This record gives sequence, C-alpha cells and structure tokens, in this order.
Amino acid sequence: MMAIAPTDLIDLIESQRFGVEYQPIIHIEDRSLFAYEALARFYDRNQEPLRPDLVYASLHDSPISLFQVEYQQKRLQLAHAPRDVPTFVNLDQDSYFSSGIQGDDNPFLTLFKQHNDKDIIVELIENSELNDAIMSLSMIDSMAKTGLSTAIDDVFNPQCMISTSVIQMVDFIKLDKQVVKKRNDEEFLLLVKMMVQYAKQTNKRIILEGIESEADLDFARELGVDLVQGFLYRERFVCIRN
Repeated sequence: MMAIAPTDLIDLIESQRFGVEYQPIIHIEDRSLFAYEALARFYDRNQEPLRPDLVYASLHDSPISLFQVEYQQKRLQLAHAPRDVPTFVNLDQDSYFSSGIQGDDNPFLTLFKQHNDKDIIVELIENSELNDAIMSLSMIDSMAKTGLSTAIDDVFNPQCMISTSVIQMVDFIKLDKQVVKKRNDEEFLLLVKMMVQYAKQTNKRIILEGIESEADLDFARELGVDLVQGFLYRERFVCIRN
C-alpha cells in the first residue's frame, strides 16, 4: 500500500486539516434514517482530499501521532454529530491502545463519556491479526462497562479474519461491500445467510454496506438484513475543519 510522504504527514498533523463526513444508515423496511456513520476526511495544503486509509497506514508507524490524529478526529466527529439519531464512530484498536492508558481512564472512553447526550456506537475494524482480535475483546469489554454499544466492521472482507468471540460481544454486525459484489456466489452466500440468521437469533442488528442501486437494495431485502448503507443514500453532510 502507498503511504503519505513524511513531510506531508507532518504538515497535515500540524495544520489539522481534518474533516468529517456523515453517511446515513437506513432502515431497510421503510427507508427511514437510523443513524449516521462519521467518516474521517483529510486534506493536503491545497485542500485536495487525501485517502484516509493511506493516512492511517502511514500513522501506524508512529503510535503517538496515530493517537493524536485519531483523538482529534473523534473530537471533531462528536462535536458536530447530530443529537436526534445515533452516531457510529470508527476506532482502530491500535489507536485505542496507543495512548498507553487502559481501563476507565483511556482518553477515548473519557471523550465518549463527555458526549453522553449523544447515542454513540463504537465501530471496531475487523483485522487479519490475532492480536487485533484480542485487543478488540478488551476494547468491547471496556465499552460495555460504560454503557456504549459496539459494532464490528468489514465482516466478510477477503483480507480480514472473523473473530467469533468479537462477533458474540458486539451489538451490530456490518457486512462488507464484498457481500454485494459476490451476490452470485452461492457457496459464499451460504456463509452470509448463516451470519444473518445468527444475528436475528441473538438480537443483533445486521448492516449491509455497499448499497449503490435499487438492485442492491432488493438483494439486501432478500438477505434479510436490518439496515443498509451506501452511495444510494446521498443525504450526507460534511464538516470541514481548517
């Protein structure tokens, strides 16, 4: 994967050219708004967008910088989040632990508590490393003790593994957009349908990402998911900082 040049990364951090985009999550039955997901956005000195995955990939080489950027992003996302619907916020396991502070005093937990007037759902990234799953379990436990709901992202992404223990503990399961792309793979869909059935039997909600057309929405209905997300629903609003 490409990386952001160190000089550009330093400039980005010092100038705090951070932004947030809120993407709607929709009830599949009546197309009403259920929540927004806060998506991190970054800009270079010319106000051109930078790919968030490249920014975070570069930041992983410096845990303190990773913490600083992620913490400022969460402050921005929560400061502008609507109060009338839940807000999903992504939190990488490495970011959570990069401060070196665990338990109730973790800076992210403290920040979430400060916004107790908003319904926050913390979304964990499903990664390919065993250690990521172990960290996820610890994070979920800490979130649950403070009354925060949790979600797991990227389930069925080909590059990510599925931790059954993590899935058991979260409140929401987000199916990766690869599910939509592989809708004609019958063997693959058997696994997806079993996940949907499991969620229904355990009172978890399933969100299908990657919905870009009415045909995608019909497919989501056939699967029996609860909520959908994607570019079919463009009622978004963006807050750009600096």
